[in-house]
Amino acid sequence: MSEETEQEMPEASIADFPKNAEAGQEPTAALRAEMESLRDQRLRALAELENVRRRADRDKQEASQYAVTKFARDMVSIADNFSRALNACPAPLKETADPQIKAVLEGVEATDRQLMATLERYGVKPVSTENGKFDPNLHQAIAEVPGNGKPAGTIVDVVQSGYMIGDRLLRPAMVTVARRGETPPPVDTKA
Repeated sequence: MSEETEQEMPEASIADFPKNAEAGQEPTAALRAEMESLRDQRLRALAELENVRRRADRDKQEASQYAVTKFARDMVSIADNFSRALNACPAPLKETADPQIKAVLEGVEATDRQLMATLERYGVKPVSTENGKFDPNLHQAIAEVPGNGKPAGTIVDVVQSGYMIGDRLLRPAMVTVARRGETPPPVDTKA
């Protein structure tokens, strides 16, 4: 150091350094306490920074996964129309139809398959109704109908397919459920 630098720096004794030193406390003990406090603050700041980083990563992942939600809702409506068109032509009628009509129906089927494959590639999958159990988190009951041998509260018919995107419900499946209070027909045990 040059003499000028030494003259600019005011001299301070070690006793002046810790401003928060308690009366009668050793200067080194006060420095240790302040150092521990600063270390604790630094560790907390690092932990908070790590939490913010994780939260940002999770938000980024969710944003990319669910960015197509609105678009997907519109596309499943198109899938519904393809399904209705295909269901309007029963198999026996299709077999006896003209070759040109068969070709159109096959084209609609191919387009429907391609649309469903594209939706699945972006994480959109149909809600399962195969087990027949009504789940209010996945299904929307639009009517109670006679169960025709099915236990009360089970799915009788799927009116409109439901869809999931990732692990979120995009649209509930609209279903009819077996009416409560009806008992299934007795089982013949003598047979």
